[in-house]
Amino acid sequence: MERSNHDSCEMAAHYEAGIEEQRLTTWGRLEFVRTMEVLHRYLPRSAAVIADVGGGPGAYALPLAAEGHRVHLLDPMSLHIEQAQTASSAVKDANLASANIGDARDLPWPDETIDVALLLGPLYHLTASEDRLRALAEARRVLRPGGLLAVAAISRFASTYDGLGRGFLVEPDFRTIVERDLRDGQHRNPGRHPDWFTSAYFHHPTELFDEVRLGGFDLDALLAVEGPAGWIGNLDWWLDDEDRREILLATIRQVEREPSLLGASPHLLAVGHKP
Repeated sequence: MERSNHDSCEMAAHYEAGIEEQRLTTWGRLEFVRTMEVLHRYLPRSAAVIADVGGGPGAYALPLAAEGHRVHLLDPMSLHIEQAQTASSAVKDANLASANIGDARDLPWPDETIDVALLLGPLYHLTASEDRLRALAEARRVLRPGGLLAVAAISRFASTYDGLGRGFLVEPDFRTIVERDLRDGQHRNPGRHPDWFTSAYFHHPTELFDEVRLGGFDLDALLAVEGPAGWIGNLDWWLDDEDRREILLATIRQVEREPSLLGASPHLLAVGHKP
């Protein structure tokens, strides 16, 4: 089953508003910092060919290109490709190898030509399990033997925490959303409330583990990205000061693998490799 046209239209409408361009430098700062921190643990030491699949406006692709990697960005949104191309041409030494419209389920690269595949968005925007497995199969196809895979997911419990922290749970419509999230992971926002995200799939941590393994990868780590810090309201206070920032990051690292806390993180990151 392919992702429904309705889900695709919902996602397009959400991102056409342009919100993704600044998200990881504003309220998503911790997600960005932690994702880059984890990636740097596993990325090859020498320059690598990286496929950033569903890479949006290039939040990860551009700094990785600036570090000397050859980065190909793929995204289904033309707006994101335009933004990435503009940013790439404006930043010295951060030129992307390519930036094209595309689908995670049908990658444009030949077999075994990629060193690193980043799927930091597709698995939660592909709401059908067969589509997610197809995306993983495509990543496995294009990766060289031993190639690195990094896959992001949104926690099954994200709406529950968000609803408590921001007061959304007083709204009956939001409680209905949370009930379905918890029941089957299918997140829907029929009223298109701007703060309630868009059509997506929210993973239980064990399910993400199983999908990556089922996709033919050996799993190296299943990590909380923001951990419980993802729900505190004073992140700028922690991140803007160098000493406090390191305390925050060190605390997250201490519990990033704790199974009982994985679901408390807004985002999860699975890291694996092609056998």
